[in-house]
Amino acid sequence: MESPKKHFESLPDPRIKRKQLHDFQDVIMLVLCGVIAGCDEWTTIEEYAKTKIEFLKTFLKLPNGIPSHDTFGDIFAKIDPLQFEECFLAWTLGVCKLSPGEVVSIDGKQLRGSYDKHNKKAAIHMVSAWANQNRLVLGQVKVDDKSNEITAIPQLIKVLVLKGCIVTIDAMGCQTDIAKLIIEADADYVLALKGNQGTLHQQVQDSFEREVPTHTYTDLSTDHGRVEKRAYSVLTDLKWVENVGAWSGLRTLVCVKSEVFHKLSQKATSETRYYISSIQIIDKEVDSRKVAQAIRGHWGIEVCLHWSLDRGRPCGQF
Repeated sequence: MESPKKHFESLPDPRIKRKQLHDFQDVIMLVLCGVIAGCDEWTTIEEYAKTKIEFLKTFLKLPNGIPSHDTFGDIFAKIDPLQFEECFLAWTLGVCKLSPGEVVSIDGKQLRGSYDKHNKKAAIHMVSAWANQNRLVLGQVKVDDKSNEITAIPQLIKVLVLKGCIVTIDAMGCQTDIAKLIIEADADYVLALKGNQGTLHQQVQDSFEREVPTHTYTDLSTDHGRVEKRAYSVLTDLKWVENVGAWSGLRTLVCVKSEVFHKLSQKATSETRYYISSIQIIDKEVDSRKVAQAIRGHWGIEVCLHWSLDRGRPCGQF
């Protein structure tokens, strides 16, 4: 893995020269190391750095020892967040090699505990891009509320290298402009459909009622006290969908019927969901499984990332 320093060299030091007691790159690296180690306050980063100072000296200068937590806070308060984001994304993309077929899930989530009642600041809502195989956040954009996810998603797509990946987004991101950006990035998409795409949702549903699916793939899972069977039907006949040309790269319609048996209550529930996708079905078995894995993989952002955001951090922490 290449050193993060390479990607943060272009980040300007916001301090005046007479107050540069600590090396700026050292400060950045100390914060990155602290966060990776699980620190979520400036005080804990200072404590972490002091306990690991001998190790840190092997790759940092530290001419005046470890900065205080106030120094960390003051410096980061002055750093341009957009410039820092560019450097951080460059580093993330440098260490994360996305293999062909990697499922990149994009979704929004409100950070629990981020509402600042004292200063009357709204809760923080983040839109994140999550690489399922790498188990890594590729990028995040802060938005005012859930309704602004539509404008944030294109921002993420434009800065990420998605060639060969499969991008999954929930119904909020099922937009023609977003589909076009994904195709232009040489990636495929699987977009969920709900009532917000009323006409298209109905047309896809009608397609499965009128046509025989190209292929059906079934999987089964038994965990968390339940047994779930999922049947994924793919359909390549798009004749019942109007304005197909408006959706860049659209090749496949998907219907997922899930049946869940809850062991504790001894009750069964069922659900049917629809998707549109640019994945081309050439090998029916292989490509249908690819679609199914992409849809199933989207839950990775819920299980691995959103669970962490739900734990929450008090306002004022990063």
